[in-house]
Amino acid sequence: MPTYNNAGFIEGLLNDILGYCGDIIVINDGSTDQTREILSNFNTIHVITFQKNHGKGGALKAGFQKALDLGFDHAITMDSDTQHRPTDIPAFLHTLDDESEALVIGSRVLTHQNVPGKNRFANWLSSFWFRVETGQKIKDTQSGFRLYPIRAMEGLKPFSGRYEYELEILVKASWKGIKIVEVPIDVYYPPSAERVSHFRPITDFLRISLLNVLLVFLGLIYFRPRLVFRKYRNKSIRQIFREDIIRSDTPRYMIALSVAFGIFMGILPVWGYQLVIGFFFAHLFKLNKAIFFIAANISIPPMIPLVLYLSYVTGSYVLGNGSWTVDIELNFESIGQNLKQYLTGAVVFATIAGIVMGALSYVILILIKRSR
Repeated sequence: MPTYNNAGFIEGLLNDILGYCGDIIVINDGSTDQTREILSNFNTIHVITFQKNHGKGGALKAGFQKALDLGFDHAITMDSDTQHRPTDIPAFLHTLDDESEALVIGSRVLTHQNVPGKNRFANWLSSFWFRVETGQKIKDTQSGFRLYPIRAMEGLKPFSGRYEYELEILVKASWKGIKIVEVPIDVYYPPSAERVSHFRPITDFLRISLLNVLLVFLGLIYFRPRLVFRKYRNKSIRQIFREDIIRSDTPRYMIALSVAFGIFMGILPVWGYQLVIGFFFAHLFKLNKAIFFIAANISIPPMIPLVLYLSYVTGSYVLGNGSWTVDIELNFESIGQNLKQYLTGAVVFATIAGIVMGALSYVILILIKRSR
């Protein structure tokens, strides 16, 4: 439990938590009120004291490390402003029985009348960006009441230090493949005159926005394609074809478009970046990523000489000196000397091949569905 100048709440809250759990780590994050004196009255809890405020992220990092040093594999985090209720702790433990390596979020009901409108909007915005970054839909990404599998999270290395830390750790846990589940919890928002908040609307919102920009970029360019690749790399082509095409609920035209785009990207002369770029646009246009992945593998090593040859020949016809014969030895050096012809032909050939294979796959799907 990180705390900063919440002396009016923390004593009662700790007494309530002790009714459910005796292993408590409190991080006194540079409090200037009576927090230190109150904590000194609890002899059975672990207290980490910072002389200066490190921010919520810095406090959580210290608390997690202390829990690891004490031999724990999991840790529940709570805010110290009484927004979270200790009576919900058993709900996390019940979930842990079924999901031992999951990160469990306490999902608040944010439609209550006493929930500030700005909190609802901030959570909606955060959940939207989380879905863009990870592909996963979470109702409450801003809840601080969570159960972390801290042993499984070792190596994530978040760099944030304040409020944005909780978002970063959530995104990186998802990228690592840690399952994220939600359990419903109660939440209490006191009247505005009694609320204690250390959120700095301009500074902290700017930090969170900049973090989201970075996470969106990293997610779409690298981590989300890697997750898809990790999902399908251990499946055979037959499995993917059966599960993601034949038995899929994806409309036929979307499957055909996914095939066409995969063929196009597989031939396009952006060697080494076809999948990265392709996954980005496949996500943007809601194409079937498994089908795109299969189709893009037209550029596997045995097919590369044929793809290069047909691209080169297509370029010769487009540039007006068409011929199926190649007078020069077809290798990377000769392609470099005739780069214009090759690049032009590759783009045109990729477009034609994508259209033809997309149309053909659409017809085949119709025949297969009818036969079934």
